[in-house]
Amino acid sequence: MPGDRRPLVAVLAANTVSITGNALTGMGVPWFVLQSTGSAGKAGVVAFCTMLPVVLSATVGGPVIDRVGRRRVGIVSDLVCGAAVGAVPLLEFASVLRFWMLCGLMAVTGLFQAPGVTARGVLLPTLADSAGMALGRAAAWYDGASRCAGMIGSAVGGVLIAVLGAQNVLLLDAATFAVSAALLAFGLRGLTEAQPRKRSGPTSPRAYHRELVEGYRYVLATPLLLGICLMTLVTKGLDQSWSAVLLPVHVREKSAGSAELGLLNALFSLGALAGALAYGAMAGRVRRRPTFTVAFLLGGMPRFLVAAVTGSVARCECPGQAQLAGLPRMETDGRHRLR
Repeated sequence: MPGDRRPLVAVLAANTVSITGNALTGMGVPWFVLQSTGSAGKAGVVAFCTMLPVVLSATVGGPVIDRVGRRRVGIVSDLVCGAAVGAVPLLEFASVLRFWMLCGLMAVTGLFQAPGVTARGVLLPTLADSAGMALGRAAAWYDGASRCAGMIGSAVGGVLIAVLGAQNVLLLDAATFAVSAALLAFGLRGLTEAQPRKRSGPTSPRAYHRELVEGYRYVLATPLLLGICLMTLVTKGLDQSWSAVLLPVHVREKSAGSAELGLLNALFSLGALAGALAYGAMAGRVRRRPTFTVAFLLGGMPRFLVAAVTGSVARCECPGQAQLAGLPRMETDGRHRLR
């Protein structure tokens, strides 16, 4: 009923917990690979194995989400991702983890992560209406909670990796997925739009194909949606290369540790959170297209440029300037190298 904010709060809380865990994974896995192998190329392979299933599941998973139900998909997504992430340190502790196993486990997380994120995102209009809140303001809260979680996870994750080690941080991440699944299970119970859609006909591959084609035709016939999809595909790939490979390698090459990596990620998330809150306060009073264009350019290009000319994690150094004192690494090498 109007004014019931419990489903929205449950999804925001689940997102906060889950994305905090994702931030830990996003830092812990690349750092673990670099620590265990010393190879930026292998870190890139793991990032590719993570992202490719995301793209595949996102492009064909729409009808599955409708048939299974948004609530069930969100819960299963969190549980499977948590199990896959938790298996990495457990196999490492048993001294049986191999590089191909790590790639496979990260592929599983990518395959199930996209449907879970989509299932929660498509509920946002319903959640906003149920809470009696304007969609623009609800979207700002939704994005702000995600950014806040990313900031917390990055800030805490860098310190935890330095103190506990990347393996133990991944175990903690697995626990956050379980908490997120529980929040969705109880928070979305009874919400009609979160349940499986009733079909008049039987489920069959032909019906699935028809629904999938119908969705693609709608996107292709809508230039704005098509442009957003293509732009997101490209920028997500760039973001993944930045967060999973370029930034961790850059930090290690500048003699810094995981705490500094966490600080950089936390500062980025802090700025993103401030932007989300600012837009939430101004929603409806600013034009969307110029706001999007300016924010997109400022949020993407400068960080790559700054990293290209930066001599250390702390500050930019021009040729001829004295080098900063090397920052000590706070973490220890893995017990064995991945093969």
